Amino acid sequence: MADHKSLRPEGRSFEGPAGDGWRARPANHPRRLVIAITGATGAVYGVRLLEVLRALPNRQTAPVETHLVVSDAAVLTLHQETGLQRKQVEALADVVHKQNNIGAAIASGSFQCDGMVIAPCSMKTLAAVAHGLSDNLITRAADVMLKERRRLLLMVRETPFNLAHLRNMTAVTEMGGIIFPPLPSFYHQPQTIAEMVDHTVARVLDLFAIEHELAPRWAGM
Repeated sequence: MADHKSLRPEGRSFEGPAGDGWRARPANHPRRLVIAITGATGAVYGVRLLEVLRALPNRQTAPVETHLVVSDAAVLTLHQETGLQRKQVEALADVVHKQNNIGAAIASGSFQCDGMVIAPCSMKTLAAVAHGLSDNLITRAADVMLKERRRLLLMVRETPFNLAHLRNMTAVTEMGGIIFPPLPSFYHQPQTIAEMVDHTVARVLDLFAIEHELAPRWAGM
């Protein structure tokens, strides 16, 4: 049998987000992350994720290129919850795609990236992903992540959940996606809402093996 290393295309990276397989992109290519913001409450998570990725201390040597899609409903939520306009949020990303541009680069499996985060993820978007509807660029890009076996993280926001919500989350999990409700933790004794948001965003970055100093790590009691 041929040595496993001989099967790897030259100049490619094989280290997945959590050591979980081959990521088919040139080793010298910047990491890419698709970020979608939908109309659910919790728009601050998507905004903060963009801010942190843009301000990474090693951005010059190890950049993470962000591709952003903001839904029409998210524009309303962003303004209500953060006071930000669409253009202000889009300015935080490296590349911006329109929700209805189904011909965008991220709609193709040939687009090389590390994965996708939907922050926050509405129940409508969750349902569309669970059933493979691909009815807009957000759900199409998510479908691409699943079919290409790339990391897909859905920060679902709703409470309480009904049976349809639970079944849709189960379906996405069975397809390889990660259901990530942005639930705050209190063991690090946060003093502000911003600290709670940062701790959640830090956990998201961990799942993509992106180094950060956003929040303290648990060292035991």
